[in-house]
Amino acid sequence: MTTDSFSLHYLLHAAALVEESLRERLAEIGLRPRQARIIQALSRMEPTSQVSLAREFSITSASMSTMTVRLIEAGVISREPHPDEARSNVLRLTERGRGLLSHIHVAWRDIDALIAERLGPENAETLARLAHDLRDRLGGHVPGARSTETQSTRKDVNGGATL
Repeated sequence: MTTDSFSLHYLLHAAALVEESLRERLAEIGLRPRQARIIQALSRMEPTSQVSLAREFSITSASMSTMTVRLIEAGVISREPHPDEARSNVLRLTERGRGLLSHIHVAWRDIDALIAERLGPENAETLARLAHDLRDRLGGHVPGARSTETQSTRKDVNGGATL
């Protein structure tokens, strides 16, 4: 049996190609796909700790630290002392970070349009629904979504589905 016969490989290859298109699109504003997702999540959670942000993405605090340091150096987020806990810090978006949100949403919409162009609108909608269901059934969630909101009804500020 060749590896081409495993459905998983089609999914992984398609995801890598879509992510590369997104990487190229976000490079125009100086971001990477994971950075864009962190900015989006932080916009929902701020102010928040680095530990809480790491937990939302199911990564280690050390990995999140590396990412947040880069975003701090780029002037996208700030780290401030926690108002109630002297030994803790909180993260917030800077004005520059808030300004990037609309550009991120446009890039995401562009990739949604690319998928719809290549698959047709109905197939793209089916793919999105199935990917959403698979994510949920594998235990995934929208990073930073409030627990009182359902992921299937969450919308970003521009009306598009959130990631």
